[in-house]
Parts: sequence; C-alpha cells; structure tokens
Amino acid sequence: MPATRFPNLLPATAAAAAAGAGAAFLLTPWPAALLIRAVFARGAQQLVRQMRPYAPAVSEHRGLAYLGGTRRLDLFLPPGHSARTGGKLPVILWVHGGAWISGSRHDVAPYLRMLAARGYAAVGVDYSVAPGSRYPQALREVDAAASFLQEASPRYGLDMEQVVLAGDSAGAQLAAQFAAAVTSPGYAADLGLSPALSPEQLRAAVLHCGVYDLQAMGRLTGVLGWGFRTALWAYTGKRRFSGSAAAEQMSVLSHASPAFPPTYISGGNGDGLTRQQSMPFADRLQDLGVPVTRQFWPELSPTLPHEAQFQFSRPEARSALDETDAFLTAVLSGPDAAATRHSLDSPEADPGSTRPVPRPPA
Repeated sequence: MPATRFPNLLPATAAAAAAGAGAAFLLTPWPAALLIRAVFARGAQQLVRQMRPYAPAVSEHRGLAYLGGTRRLDLFLPPGHSARTGGKLPVILWVHGGAWISGSRHDVAPYLRMLAARGYAAVGVDYSVAPGSRYPQALREVDAAASFLQEASPRYGLDMEQVVLAGDSAGAQLAAQFAAAVTSPGYAADLGLSPALSPEQLRAAVLHCGVYDLQAMGRLTGVLGWGFRTALWAYTGKRRFSGSAAAEQMSVLSHASPAFPPTYISGGNGDGLTRQQSMPFADRLQDLGVPVTRQFWPELSPTLPHEAQFQFSRPEARSALDETDAFLTAVLSGPDAAATRHSLDSPEADPGSTRPVPRPPA
C-alpha cells in the first residue's frame, strides 16, 4: 500500500486522520482503515479506466460462487472458447491488491481480459478483507477458489495441470504465500492448510509490486509507514504487527523453498516497495535456484509508480504484458495449451484475441 500509487490522495488521507485523531484511532484500526479504503477505491477506478480501452472482448463467466456461495470469482476465456471445441487452457489465478483492506476482482477485470485474449483462462478472485476479516482468512479463500476451479475444470475447459498463481500488491503477497504453501508441505502444515493444488500443478507465479518481508515493513516511516501500520494492524489484529506470528508467516521471503515455481516479478522504479521488497525476494528465489524473470526498469526510465503494470497509457505497462506472456509461454507446456495459443496467433484468429496489446481508439 505505497504512497507512490496515489501521491496526492494518501497524504490527504493521513492529514484527515491526524485532524480527527482521538481515542478511536488509538484503540482500533477501523477509522483509519476505512479512510484508506476509500482512497484506494478511487485509485482503483482510475486504473480500470486506463486499462479498459485496451481490453478486448472475450468470453466471460462473471460472479461464479465459491466457498459455499459466500465468495465470488470471475472467469475470462478466449473469444468463443468452449470446453468441447477449444481444448484445455492454462489457468491464471489472479489475486487483486488493496493492502489487505480494500479492492475487488472488478479492479483487475480489464487486465484479465487481455490475458484471456492471449489464450489463457484468467480468473479474478474476491476474498474477505480487513478489518472485517483477519489473517489467514484471505489465504484460505484463495485456496478455496483453487478447489472450486478443480471441480469446475471440465465444465469450462480448464487445464488444472498448468496453474499460474498471480497477483498485485497485497494480492502478490497472498499469491506468493499460497505458492509457498503449495510447494512446501512443512510450511503448509504450519499454516494449517491442505492446499487444493499439488506442486506439480503449480507451474509459475507472476508477482507485481508485492510485499514479501513483513519485518522490513515495520521499519517504514512517514505516510507510507502509517498506511502500512494501519493496514497490517487491521489484517493481523496486532497493532505491533512486525513481531507477530502472523507477520512471520506472511513473510514469504523466509518460507519460500527451492520448489517454489518459476517466477516473473516486477515493480516500478518509483515504487518504494521495489527495492525493499521485490528485489530482495527475487534475489532470495534466485539463491534457492528458482528461475526468476525480473522487470524493475532502470533509474533513467520514466518514474514508474506502484501498480505501473496496470497504467496502460504508459508503453512500459504494455511491454510488461508482452513480457509476461513470453514468460508464461516459456514455462507452460502441453499439446492442448500450445495448440490453443498457436490458433490465437494465426492470421485467421479473431483480431480482438491476438497477442499484441490492442491500441485504444484514437
């Protein structure tokens, strides 16, 4: 939840919180968390508006109920895809961001349409957010979504032997934590989780501008530090979260194993989390022998803030999508998936479903 995402809004929120500070702000994270949530909701809508012109028409199954009907997910498939005629598609399970206290699957829907148009089954999953829900409920719900997809795979033509866990910001933390649980039985046992996926099914991770070391987050100062302290107090239930058992478990940097899947990891060069979180996690994975593809952009590039991968008015965001697709093509395999992606690349394919990122209308 970095200040660089919305530089003009978050300081204003902090000022409002300070002006109205009283016993409520000292005893509970609720008032400040709701202020931050409102700021993030506005910012998410700005990003959706940037992405929407680039999102082609695809086949959509919206609001599918999972977890006994209490939570929802959206499934996006290539245009005209059906289980009978389209073969089985690799699955990208995307966990949205929002500092664990905000956000929705709708925030990433345009981006998932772009992925679906390139030959993937792209899934946007909702999960319970704090303060109304605390850790590890969100992680359990991501697992429940994976279980739902296992059961629904024949109906929609999903290749659950080729699953990618992906996410942005807090969603990247959740996706990475679930990936670590899937690939490390001891860690999963510590979490009290029996993952719905096996290590063999999990083929890759795509992580944008995430958080992977909670102790480091506890050392942040200023508006950024205030925001994260509020969000993680709400999510973990501990005001001094950095020393809590929840924070230790959430710190995927300490729990990733050599079996962690090949990973594409990125962060904007103007995002304070890139040097503190994404780069160290990429280094850790590389030390473990995990194949890592990095995209952090040189300092001489334009300043790219948090969630830059969704700012499609920038060429860097469009390039990052192409690089993500190239990474996934390299790590995914199988005759059905390969044939599907080849058909989407052919000249006869629907022009809205070809690989290059579509340009918005003039």
